Amino acid sequence: MEYNELRNRYPVFYYRDFTLIESEEEFQVQFDFEIGGLSHFNPVFIIPKPKDSGTFGNLRSVREAAFSLGMVELISYWKLTCAPRVTVECGSLNDDQIRWWKKLYFHGLGEFFYRNGIEPDMDGFMDLGSTGEVITGQIDQRIFRGNLIPVGGGKDSFVSLQLLKDSKEENYAFVINHVMSAVHAAFAAGYRGDSLIIAERTLDSRMLEFNKCGFLNGHTPFSALCAFAASLTAIIYGIQNICLSNEDSANESTIKGSTVNHQYSKTFMFEQDFKHYMDTYITPEVHYFSLLRPLSELQIAGLFSELDAYLPVFRSCNVGQKQEKWCGHCAKCLFVCILLSAYLPDETLVSIFHADMLNDPDMYDLLTQLTGITDDKPFECVGTRDEVNTAINMSINNHLKNNQPLPYLYQKYMESPYREYYKDKQVDWDAFQNENLVPEPMKALLKNWLAERKERA
Repeated sequence: MEYNELRNRYPVFYYRDFTLIESEEEFQVQFDFEIGGLSHFNPVFIIPKPKDSGTFGNLRSVREAAFSLGMVELISYWKLTCAPRVTVECGSLNDDQIRWWKKLYFHGLGEFFYRNGIEPDMDGFMDLGSTGEVITGQIDQRIFRGNLIPVGGGKDSFVSLQLLKDSKEENYAFVINHVMSAVHAAFAAGYRGDSLIIAERTLDSRMLEFNKCGFLNGHTPFSALCAFAASLTAIIYGIQNICLSNEDSANESTIKGSTVNHQYSKTFMFEQDFKHYMDTYITPEVHYFSLLRPLSELQIAGLFSELDAYLPVFRSCNVGQKQEKWCGHCAKCLFVCILLSAYLPDETLVSIFHADMLNDPDMYDLLTQLTGITDDKPFECVGTRDEVNTAINMSINNHLKNNQPLPYLYQKYMESPYREYYKDKQVDWDAFQNENLVPEPMKALLKNWLAERKERA
């Protein structure tokens, strides 16, 4: 259906309410959204509770975090019609909060707008307002400690888990929706039982039916939802640090020359904005930061390549996620394969991915997108064009040095002008992005690991 037609037909989206339901075993948040004249939507989020922990729904920070989780969850339902007016009835938003949420919605939906041919402006795409009361509750008097580590199953998660292995007694792994690749990643790192928190997010089936009927659909900032979900979980468990695994490379736009970024809610801009929101409106006791922000994808891949026990276990292919496998045909699979090719031999890559992607002619178009030979990157969580080119040339140089035949894709790459420009590029183990929110003790751990890896290079 057409964007303007839907906005005219369904002009108001309502965030009606959020309901907290607690038992001894779980903490549940039920949301009530409505597109006026179309349908109500009632998604649910469930967090298992710590043993013998009492109740949390009376705490102001918990109520504010649950309300805010609804503010980001509503994006999935609002985008069906992109109603020009959003009215929040179950809480109060001041001018700063309204600006904050509109910035997240606008940039977090950049890919959605781009792929649906929508050209909105920051001010006009949504009129956001509230009619509810300020959220109140008791002040949390607990002392927060320990680390919550969101786990997705990819190489980045394993690097974070490895970095924090010596503080394991105060760590928790966090997974949303029993994604088995993520659960098995946590298992492989030794997180089971009480040290593994698995939350459940349930989408309203009515939204999925409207998608099938031709209402608008597309990418939403899932990492922003994970940020609020992890924060609510951290408050319930009394955890001090949420240690993300987003790297510096996430800051690069997907569409060249634009602000459209598939990974917007993994950027440092969002991380800074989120810290402001947490400190100001929810609680300053929970610190949200990306542990790997100082590093590039190429550095992370180099660190990960030496974690032999995790090479057969890690997964980050969205296509094969449910089957817990690499599909061997998508941009994410090829990207990870290229990065690891800078450090690992061809036969090891084939054993990991169960596909010989570097010798697959059908993957060449994706290679041109990842490298910048064609302007726009794939809409995937992939690294910068510069580090992809560097990884390819590191691998090519290793092949030539060892008198090994080049894979098909790298033979084709040799014909491009990129080979001449990048042929002497190497990973820079001394590089460390200073724009980060990593606490000093963890920053020291990172620098020590980089220095040790440089010695072995």
